[in-house]
Amino acid sequence: MMLDYTHVDVFATAPYQGNSLPVFLGSDTLTTQQMLQVTQELRHFEAIFLQPTPDEQTWRARVFDLSTELPFAGHPLLGAAAVLHRAATEAASLDTSPRTWHIELPSRTVHLTTRRTGHGWHAVLDQGRPQFLGTVADTVAVARAFGLDNGDLHPSLPVQVVSTGLRYLIVPVRPDMLGRAHIAHDITPLVRAAGAEFAVLFDEDRLEIRHWNNDGVLEDIATGSAAGTIGAYRQRHGLGAAGQEFDLHQGRFTGRPSILTVRAQGAADDVEAVLVGGQVAFVGSGRLHVPA
Repeated sequence: MMLDYTHVDVFATAPYQGNSLPVFLGSDTLTTQQMLQVTQELRHFEAIFLQPTPDEQTWRARVFDLSTELPFAGHPLLGAAAVLHRAATEAASLDTSPRTWHIELPSRTVHLTTRRTGHGWHAVLDQGRPQFLGTVADTVAVARAFGLDNGDLHPSLPVQVVSTGLRYLIVPVRPDMLGRAHIAHDITPLVRAAGAEFAVLFDEDRLEIRHWNNDGVLEDIATGSAAGTIGAYRQRHGLGAAGQEFDLHQGRFTGRPSILTVRAQGAADDVEAVLVGGQVAFVGSGRLHVPA
């Protein structure tokens, strides 16, 4: 049995930029182990597997990284929506009408909009209402975990846990400190003690972030789920006007500069939703033998 997939780059205005992703349509017969094996074989940061439903605008999805299944992820959902849009309009190549998609994850349903652009496709994911899950007082330990000094952290912004689907420990740093940061030892105990799953470093001055796997082995190129928490965080702390879109930068340190568009809705004390979007470029397609 063969398995077809589409290779896209998310948060990219052209192929071979942004965050790469394989999108699998019609993966109904695959087991969890097979999906994980395929993801590990292709070695992208994540992969997404879609199954149709009776409603052509609604699809079920499962997302995997190199070690496990994820309950939520940003760039795989955006890339998947763009692939669905292109597949739906292949027979009408001049169709520029926007489309709406509903993707059912194992724990929640998310909603996306897509439209065709001069560069490919643009997709926007509504990440919903964020959760603010507390702040961390021991900033010395947090700074040390990233090879920084406590004085390298932003002096007036808190280290805080925020979730729009995944719980991120947001670590705001002073301008130009991102280049000094690294993870020398696995930070899983640190982020778990804070009530988070992952951590993201944030430079408000440059509107730029860095994010690694907790063991520090892999640095992510463009992290849509983290971008949503940054949008919520900025709105909560009065760093942006409600409803005003901003560009968030990531990937400079991996040689894949990416731009994520972020927009928070609501007031500082009542952030109603965060929308994260970006360009999606099509790179190619492939076919795999399904693992036994």
